[in-house]
Amino acid sequence: MKSDIEIAQAAKMLPIVEVGKKIGLGEDDLELFGKYKAKVSADVWKRLKDEPDGHLILMTAITPTAAGEGKTTTTVGLGQGLAKIGKKTAIALREPSLGPSMGVKGGAAGGGFSQVVPMEDINLHFTGDLHAITTAHNMLAAVLDNHLQQGNDLNIDPRRIVLRRVMDMNERALRNIIVGLGGRNNGVPREDGFDITVASEVMAILCLANDLADLKQRLAKMLVAYTYDRKPVTVADLKVAGAMAAILKDAIKPNLVQTLENVPAFIHGGPFANIAHGCNSVQATKLALKVADYVVTEAGFGADLGAEKFFDIKCRFAGLKPKVTVIVATARALKLHGGANSKELNVENLEALAKGFENLEHHIKSIRKFGLPAIVAINQFPTDTAAELEFIESRCRELGVRVALSEVWAKGGEGGVALAELVVKTIEEGKSNFAPLYDVTLPIKEKIETIAREIYGADGVDFTRDAEASIRQFARIGLGETPICMAKTQYSISDDATLLGKPRNFRITVREVRASAGAGFLVALTGEVMTMPGLPKVPSAESIDVDADGKITGLF
Repeated sequence: MKSDIEIAQAAKMLPIVEVGKKIGLGEDDLELFGKYKAKVSADVWKRLKDEPDGHLILMTAITPTAAGEGKTTTTVGLGQGLAKIGKKTAIALREPSLGPSMGVKGGAAGGGFSQVVPMEDINLHFTGDLHAITTAHNMLAAVLDNHLQQGNDLNIDPRRIVLRRVMDMNERALRNIIVGLGGRNNGVPREDGFDITVASEVMAILCLANDLADLKQRLAKMLVAYTYDRKPVTVADLKVAGAMAAILKDAIKPNLVQTLENVPAFIHGGPFANIAHGCNSVQATKLALKVADYVVTEAGFGADLGAEKFFDIKCRFAGLKPKVTVIVATARALKLHGGANSKELNVENLEALAKGFENLEHHIKSIRKFGLPAIVAINQFPTDTAAELEFIESRCRELGVRVALSEVWAKGGEGGVALAELVVKTIEEGKSNFAPLYDVTLPIKEKIETIAREIYGADGVDFTRDAEASIRQFARIGLGETPICMAKTQYSISDDATLLGKPRNFRITVREVRASAGAGFLVALTGEVMTMPGLPKVPSAESIDVDADGKITGLF
């Protein structure tokens, strides 16, 4: 069997202009990046904004494991399956970050015969969006430090600067640093640090902005520091919202590419789901809904993280009304959640599968709390036994949940036809009654506790003294009535990465609360989650190479 990159490199791609024609976009609507990539002109939205929307389908998953779940692969495969049964379809995904691509997670372009292409471009520099976000963010940081150096007219307290610098790479050595050393001409010494670009509030703002004007207004609201008398300092105070927007004027435009079967795919924006809101851009999703009858999008990691934020943050802000949610699961991952040895996942183990199924059942119940029907997609592996697959299917039927086998990794769209037909049938029944989980006017702590109890199954929430102080401060400065973005480990429904399956009798600890005033939400950091990942002992970068002809190998 060929590797993912070998399959992608053998793909018969259509010129992106031809892909655009499938969804009514002309050559003048596209700003080309070579033959197979394009940005969509802002004029397209102005022309189509009053057109009716297609049906929005969310792809989510069980709690991720090292065994792999295949959420993006299933998203692409479902899109191709819908096209196979004659539906006008588009896919809306996030852009990958270079950090995970060079680290351990790999890229985010799908796998097997359900990928978006050109895979190498998408997983590396693509159209430069993440570089533009990094530059806009760090320009703001430079202006802030320059303000301190040039007299500090805003009376900023260097000890209470909340803006950190960013880079699109896993770099633990830069998590905590000192800047401004070397004498008077080199700035004001202070503590600083780096987050990964996909955790930047600028990324979140770009993904939630409706247009360039909205982007600039949101940037202006970013909270960057406090004065000595504890008053907030924003980007507007530093007078660089316009300059930041100018850097981002092209990055805000959605990107158009295609799947291996030439289904149009909008790939735009990439906030992390464990430390940010984990969804592709509002602009890309809303545009896809105007040009296609069925739009498949995904939210990062498991349903407790990505799906909850998709519903409570993105859908709330953008006015989106999803029709159905697909939850991806594998027998291998469920067995791991049930206590099976990671080296024996190819061996039938119904006892571990039954225990691990509790994780899937928990996520099904969570999705229903948003008023949405759920469908389970079993991402089938060659080593799955008939008894294991039958067990998952029968348990789903007992819960009243539709279920379909997905073979999209090996068969592409043809392997997603059964799932596609089930999705269409569910949508046509019209049983979606979507609503967010909580009212944003509730007190900050009550919103956090609602998510912890209803989505994580926690007994309650413990707030550190610093978190309590931040919550009081944000309420005082008018940020109390905003959604909550939970920053939590992706490896457990709880905030403890070691608790697999369906944890019980646990509490969530909120150690810090940060304001993303421009994005419009508060970030609650729980457990030991970090905003700058590190590289593993053997990073993926060691396996990536390029030959004399420019052909890349080792990327996945």
